[in-house]
Amino acid sequence: MTTEKRIGLYFGTFNPIHVGHLILANHMVEFSDLDEVWLVVTPHNPHKKKKTLLDDIHRLAMVRIAVEDYPKLKASNIEFDLPQPNYTVDTLVHLEERFPEDHFSLIMGEDNLKGFHKWKNYEVILERYALYVYPRISEGTLETAFVDHPRITRVAAPIVEVSSTFIRKGIKAGKNIRPLLPHNVWTYLDEMNFYK
Repeated sequence: MTTEKRIGLYFGTFNPIHVGHLILANHMVEFSDLDEVWLVVTPHNPHKKKKTLLDDIHRLAMVRIAVEDYPKLKASNIEFDLPQPNYTVDTLVHLEERFPEDHFSLIMGEDNLKGFHKWKNYEVILERYALYVYPRISEGTLETAFVDHPRITRVAAPIVEVSSTFIRKGIKAGKNIRPLLPHNVWTYLDEMNFYK
């Protein structure tokens, strides 16, 4: 007998996954009504230049080793098999078909919520799925419709201003950025000579 789970989906290129991602994912699963958070590794974001992305398989491997000690956090490669470019709404439908007993929600930063009205079928997403939003320092204003929306839950997670871009640049410049990465992720990156 399977029990239904409330699963939050935290999408990202995770290039590489860093402590900021872990802090947020863990906060979401510990301080909301979610049972699990899945870190969904996106294979190729149409808005990002592909050449700065490590291979999907390496980014997934780093997410897997980063969450090893967190039983409520899972690495997901669900989007790897979907046609590209892929849209969130398609991933949600696909997950619902594969895991009909579970309830899926989206986790996003406030910066993403400000642009959410530009997403493909955003009305459908909002009609059928809950959004868990964490604070981000960002420009722009929020659509009035999203301010007190019943499907949007604001979670007072810590504001973590660490970016994967900053980490990649730091590694390239020969800086010690080890405190910004889970230990086993740092080891993996270092042994593979990534981002140098």
